[in-house]
Amino acid sequence: MLAFSVHSLHIPVAIKTQTPLKKSVFLNSQLHSKHSLNSGNTSKFKLFTALSPSPFTESSSNHPWDKSEVEGDSEKFDWYSQWYPLMPICDLDKRAPHAKKVMGIDVVIWYDRNEGEWKVFDDACPHRLAPLSEGRIDQWGRLQCVYHGWCFNGSGDCKFIPQAPLDGPPIHTSKKACVAAYPSTVQNDILWFWPNNDPQYKDIITRTKPPFIPEIDDPSFTRKMVNRDIPYGYEVLIENLMDPSHVPYAHYGVMNNVQQKVKDDREGGRPLELSIEELNVNGFTSTQDALVIGFRKWLKKYAGGQVDWRGKYSGALPPTPPREQLMDRYWSHVVNCKSCSLAYKSLNVVEVALQIISIAAIGIVAAMKQGAVSAVKRNSMVVLAVLSFALSRLLAHFINKYLRYHDYIHAFH
Repeated sequence: MLAFSVHSLHIPVAIKTQTPLKKSVFLNSQLHSKHSLNSGNTSKFKLFTALSPSPFTESSSNHPWDKSEVEGDSEKFDWYSQWYPLMPICDLDKRAPHAKKVMGIDVVIWYDRNEGEWKVFDDACPHRLAPLSEGRIDQWGRLQCVYHGWCFNGSGDCKFIPQAPLDGPPIHTSKKACVAAYPSTVQNDILWFWPNNDPQYKDIITRTKPPFIPEIDDPSFTRKMVNRDIPYGYEVLIENLMDPSHVPYAHYGVMNNVQQKVKDDREGGRPLELSIEELNVNGFTSTQDALVIGFRKWLKKYAGGQVDWRGKYSGALPPTPPREQLMDRYWSHVVNCKSCSLAYKSLNVVEVALQIISIAAIGIVAAMKQGAVSAVKRNSMVVLAVLSFALSRLLAHFINKYLRYHDYIHAFH
């Protein structure tokens, strides 16, 4: 999930002569990618990520920390003692549960109308581990499992087991019948959760809160919430989001890039002054954006160089998904976005209606007796049929391109 808040953006550009390159330390990892969508050939390339002062300019090496500080013993970052954003609440339906995966944890999001709050549970019924996200909200506002009908309240307590005898022991009160509930809160119109259901974190919101971004709640700013599920490695994604110099090239014509009066090429890429101000276990800050370097140093120093998946993943990269999956829009975004989902359903209705009109018009023309109607009316029906069919095809193309699958070829943008 990505949240954008835009008011004014200014990136200072350093227009000066570049100095000689410095020798740097690089992390070498393997990435596999399909060489061609239609062929079975694969190619390997190395991803080099800077872990020491930037190789671009001498001045960028003047940081308040150095290599020895990064490699020394230090406090470790606890991946499971942090707040994580799940979804913008504008894209959550209060009538149904939603499935999400964060830090390798499968969770179900649902709205408890009895408490008037969003809840985050383990997406597994304690009975037979059926996904609670496939269930429903019953008439009493409880989360009901789709498999055997077990019902849970907002605290994760089981309140009803249909198969339990009414005159028998209250087995639904057993702790084994409870589902794990995670601390959660809404801030900046985003649902956050704490991925640790240990009792000591039950009231974690009273001790620490999610990062607050005042601009998101400021009406003088333009705000747009976007969520999308992407089959993408965490470290590579963070590097991508922290790298401003790729924007004019990788997103040419897509994003509103700052236009330069004097450009060396079509895109107008320019040198940027980058530096890191502070690095600690809670993260790092920068005056501009030596963010990729800062992120890798932070990851190595405080997190052992990788995300702590708690054994859920081996660390090896999975096979590269087919391009159709990588560029998919429907399953990665539309189904989770209220506005896009509504548009998708509405446009499909219009497409079907146009096809029906086209077929009906042809049927009427075929049923007309020769001479029963004027040639003008007959021709009008034919034109209506042709136009309706053509519009339905154009609409189908629009739906497929913008709401199902849209490839992006940089060479033609």
